[in-house]
Amino acid sequence: MNNSFINCFTAEWIKKRRSFADWLVLAGGFFVPLIITLIFLFYPKQLISLHGSNHFWGILFRKSWQMMAFMLLPMGIVLAVSLTAQLEFKNNSWKQLRTAPVSAGIVYFSKLAVLIVMLLLLLLLFNLGIYLSAVIPSFFYSNIPFPKYSIHAGYFLKENANYFIICLPMVSLQFLLSLQFKNFLVPVGAGLALTVGGLIALSWKYIYMIPSSYTALYFLQTKDNATPAHNLQLWSLFYFVLFTLLGYWLYLSKKEKG
Repeated sequence: MNNSFINCFTAEWIKKRRSFADWLVLAGGFFVPLIITLIFLFYPKQLISLHGSNHFWGILFRKSWQMMAFMLLPMGIVLAVSLTAQLEFKNNSWKQLRTAPVSAGIVYFSKLAVLIVMLLLLLLLFNLGIYLSAVIPSFFYSNIPFPKYSIHAGYFLKENANYFIICLPMVSLQFLLSLQFKNFLVPVGAGLALTVGGLIALSWKYIYMIPSSYTALYFLQTKDNATPAHNLQLWSLFYFVLFTLLGYWLYLSKKEKG
């Protein structure tokens, strides 16, 4: 069982290599840090003033997430998950996959595991980009010091873990949608509609019921240091399990998968 899952996961990982989804993860991880790097290069006083603050890395981290949390990350998840999940439709290889000597459960969960690892990779690249956005300008301007400030590892690990958890329901829901429709535009359109709808409804008192709003909602909570009315992490885990099990049931009950 374990070997079958590992082999299936490896096959799925190799299958999506050099696909547009791979490039999307790479671009998504570095896009915001690249923009911030360019801002610091063209307006170095902004970075110089940041060096005068007491919490250099924390402020830069929140500044980066301000651009990432509201639209770019949810949209990136919608596109990357849809592209990866629909590789079988694109290559017309569902029937070939179904004849492989592995269970439907292993196929489903190995694909989902690949998507989760891709999310982890995106967050890793994003954090690397944040670091580089502070380092690169110091090589171009003599009056910008190299950032030698201590990094509070516990804070960054906690924040990244929280963002990772609140992204999980978006991954599982988009995975569910992508396996149900052959037409790539249907799950993408639904995912983008949910993302935009979640942003529009941010002030709604039941906003916690819309998982696509969680990244923006969490950013606003941490920015204002407000006591959250609802535990987004618990809601995220609930929705992740719900969408995963529902998607698995729909996948098993779908007569024509290809």
